[in-house]
Amino acid sequence: MKIALVYDRVNKWGGAERVLLALHEIFPDAPLFTAVYSSEKAKWAKIFPKVIPSFLQKIRFTNTNHEFLGAFTPLAFESFDFDGYDMVISVTSEAAKGIITKPGTLHICYCLTPTRYLWSAHDLYFKNPPSKFKFFPFFWHISRPLVRYLKNWDKVAANRPDAMLAISNAVKERIKKYYGRDSEVIFPPVEVEKFTGELNKRGNFFLLVGRLIPYKRVDLAVMAFNKLGLPLVVVGTGSEERKLKRMAKDNIKFVGELTDAKLADYYRRCTALIFPQEEDFGIVTLEAQAAGAPVIAYRAGGALDTIIEGKTGVFFDRQNVESLIAAVKKVRGMKFKPKDLLGNAQKFSKENFERNFIRFVKKHGRF
Repeated sequence: MKIALVYDRVNKWGGAERVLLALHEIFPDAPLFTAVYSSEKAKWAKIFPKVIPSFLQKIRFTNTNHEFLGAFTPLAFESFDFDGYDMVISVTSEAAKGIITKPGTLHICYCLTPTRYLWSAHDLYFKNPPSKFKFFPFFWHISRPLVRYLKNWDKVAANRPDAMLAISNAVKERIKKYYGRDSEVIFPPVEVEKFTGELNKRGNFFLLVGRLIPYKRVDLAVMAFNKLGLPLVVVGTGSEERKLKRMAKDNIKFVGELTDAKLADYYRRCTALIFPQEEDFGIVTLEAQAAGAPVIAYRAGGALDTIIEGKTGVFFDRQNVESLIAAVKKVRGMKFKPKDLLGNAQKFSKENFERNFIRFVKKHGRF
């Protein structure tokens, strides 16, 4: 059986990329199609037999500055030819679901979320445009008609896959709300074994892990810990990094990107992980639990699937400084059992993901 994988952009590393590597283990001969590919920023992709970028790759600097190409990505994915493939699996939070396949080819879409800047986070993106646009405000404003076009295309594209999977119950609800489609939930893989091990003595610092971009709400954590005065370690890089560093007081430390081994060490030593955003799933919440760290999370999105309140973490109900501070103070007076934390994380293992994905494919008559 001839199989292809499709992903929006191969130019970074994160939770979605871990999904692709897990799918590669199931389908090792499948090539990876994408809009743009940066071999330097996505060294993990070299494991695939072939990475096939679209015509956008020929435009200079697009492999790392994809924000300027929103109008062209639909055409990029529609231009791919999947004749001869028995099954195509798109992994997407944007346009990859819009590929065109013939009736004999099964198209399964593993939806990370309906296109965020068009739907669930539209206001956040347009009230706080990315820093790359600060010198082009005119371009940002005239892009609004383009967004209307992309919304219409996105709805059409979402109905092209033969079957749709969601990464969480929150995403399942969004797919129904924005696309009018039913979907089945298969949780993404967590490499639990990378983060388990001998627990270190808990430190007195809190940890935040993620890309430093607006919807991750790192600014909320910075403001809360500025008031608390407690140590906070921030792992990650992104467009908001300079702004956040200017906001932060001396008790907040930015350490950039880390290897899994170094990150695991931070997880094992921190008091708790701070998770202030509404996330589609949130693999870091389970990495932390695998390492014995409870999670303080905003009560929304994928966190509702990954955290057991009172056993593996606590929630705060409003995305404001006061609510987060109250949750931090609450956790400092609680004790969590390592076996509860690890046991919950193991439910989301890579083995479970692969087993559930193969079951889904078989249900649709393949294998």
